[in-house]
Amino acid sequence: MPAWLSPYLLFPCVGAVLLAALPALHWGLRRALRAPRLREADDLAAHGVAGQTVRIPTVRQRHLFGWWLPAPADAGVPASVAIILHGWGGNAEVMLPLARPLLAAGHAVLLIDARSHGRSDDDDFSSLPRFAEDLDAALDWVRARADVDGDRIAAIGHSVGAGAALLCAARGAPLAAVVSLAAFTHPAEIMRRWLASRRVPYWPLGWYVLRYVQRVIGFRFDAIAPINTIARVRCPILLMHGADDATVPASDAQRLYDRRSHAHVRLCIEPGAHDSMQDLLPHAGVITGFLAAALARPA
Repeated sequence: MPAWLSPYLLFPCVGAVLLAALPALHWGLRRALRAPRLREADDLAAHGVAGQTVRIPTVRQRHLFGWWLPAPADAGVPASVAIILHGWGGNAEVMLPLARPLLAAGHAVLLIDARSHGRSDDDDFSSLPRFAEDLDAALDWVRARADVDGDRIAAIGHSVGAGAALLCAARGAPLAAVVSLAAFTHPAEIMRRWLASRRVPYWPLGWYVLRYVQRVIGFRFDAIAPINTIARVRCPILLMHGADDATVPASDAQRLYDRRSHAHVRLCIEPGAHDSMQDLLPHAGVITGFLAAALARPA
């Protein structure tokens, strides 16, 4: 029984109502941890992009849907790779516009759907750590390819996907660079904003919601928060954020930048909303320029 219920149980009627409501609350919270599934509407051919559909094994005996877009032919030289991971409720197709400038810059691209997203296998809930597990699986798949230079792989993540990329890099994943698109600073802040938007009081209900979610996902928010993980990332980082982002304020990007642990971290705030890849495309040169330096072949 949650400790915060104890005072209410002094009043039997109130206590009985609260205890009876907990199963419904837990059910609702678990539903909230299942992102809306948006399946890809078209295949690569419909988008005029050359590549292949792949299935990538991940944890819990699940498989991820992905699109592998090989680099332009370069006389058999192993390619640098950008692995792209969408945000909450997104999919590979949403992120596909970003692949074109990356391909034009000479990189191979792997776009994946996290579990319970797009055309990937279902799971009981989604979370930032599970996004990170799927990114790790994609990284293993890429590094096993003979046509890839395993020392020249970057992760590009959007929102939750950006948090996952930072978490993977902080844990020592063999990434040469991370591009963070619209990352938030701390899951608790995102959830408190979400609760406030629904007029849910923080005490005691919101407080309990945050603790219950941490128990379900198996991690304390502090352990996975980008504002904490970024300090442990040793590879170059590009933090990009839309100045017009109404979901995650651009000030979050500045706060992340302020927690950097080395000089190879770049902050770029440009006009744009949270979920719009079209807003990002005019600034794709910032990403390709950053990756040109971070993924350069050794002299």
